[in-house]
Amino acid sequence: MRSTLGKLALILVLPFSAMAQQPSKKQMQQLIDENMQFAVKQYKVLQDSTPANRMPRTFAKGRSVTSDTEWWCSGFYPGTLWYLYEYTKDANVKAEAERRLAILEKEKRYTGNHDIGFMIYCSFGNAYRITGDKKYKEVIDTAAVYQITRYRPSIHSIQSWNKSKNLNCPVIIDNMMNLEQLLWTAEKGGDKKFREIAITHANTTLKNHYRPDHSTFHIVDYDLSTGGIIKKVNGQGAHDTSAWSRGQAWGLYGYTMMYRFTKDKTYLDQAQGIAAFILNHPNLPADKIPYWDYNAPQIPTSRDASAGAIAASALLELGQYVGKADKAKYVDAAVVMLQSLSSDAYRAKLGENGGFLLKNSVGHFLANSEVDVPLTYADYYFLEGLLRYKKWYL
Repeated sequence: MRSTLGKLALILVLPFSAMAQQPSKKQMQQLIDENMQFAVKQYKVLQDSTPANRMPRTFAKGRSVTSDTEWWCSGFYPGTLWYLYEYTKDANVKAEAERRLAILEKEKRYTGNHDIGFMIYCSFGNAYRITGDKKYKEVIDTAAVYQITRYRPSIHSIQSWNKSKNLNCPVIIDNMMNLEQLLWTAEKGGDKKFREIAITHANTTLKNHYRPDHSTFHIVDYDLSTGGIIKKVNGQGAHDTSAWSRGQAWGLYGYTMMYRFTKDKTYLDQAQGIAAFILNHPNLPADKIPYWDYNAPQIPTSRDASAGAIAASALLELGQYVGKADKAKYVDAAVVMLQSLSSDAYRAKLGENGGFLLKNSVGHFLANSEVDVPLTYADYYFLEGLLRYKKWYL
């Protein structure tokens, strides 16, 4: 008889042809616990390699790459630390999370793009949820006020990026994720206009970003004066008619989240349509970690662990809102994704990878930027998925 540790190791390295049978709840509990304990040790390496006034970004060519707090990913590291503290109650992890929030707080008035939701809600949102400290809520409330300064009534959307030589008024699918901050703030006593703007933006995105097969463009560029659409393009996708994998995951997560707050079945139907596109796509690998684009011209090509982590977390939530058969389909797929990400194919060894958990994510393939490297948001949604499984399915 194998030891408990041996069984756990088997779960982590099983080839995917052998994963047809879903793991037991006990095995999933072991998988979650092992990942969390590993993450605490690994993130100490990440902490030690990140200057006190910076945030981790990636690890490439044998060196750590950091960012200032204005970088759109700056909230994911402290957000991940709060997930780790929630699970382990490790006081050292909490102290590091608090130190990083202290340098991030000034971004609550950031208006340079739409990403203030990623920056503030993923970090301070977790801090408030776990501690109940009102000072964290005050930061989120302020961020929501500044977030809606980018709302453009003529296009019924929040402008994602500023005007550039190639884009007039771009709105990107990623923007769906930042609506959570607005909906949450409205629900927790904030101005109802936050909710109204979030719903309006989600409806406009559903109408203009999505194709009949429930795949999405990355960018819709608008004419601010007329409200009309100038063009629809895939800035980070293989081509303008392709399905950039992380964009599909953002949309799946975003519309599932919209249903959570509104209970509008339109959003649930949209989320299920996106889930069907992802899970039934002929180019989705057996381990369910997608290539960087579902229509990349040369498959096999680079995988995007971040897209898999985001999708897994979203599918676990989607499973909460549907019937028994669909729930089993979504949860089973998410479990395969989490098992895959926990395997040696995607998860780093202790002390390696600059302290990040996951390898093999893709930032911007066509620009040769952050290709086959760790990324903070991959780690964040991976741990979120594990915690969601523990909360809802164990």
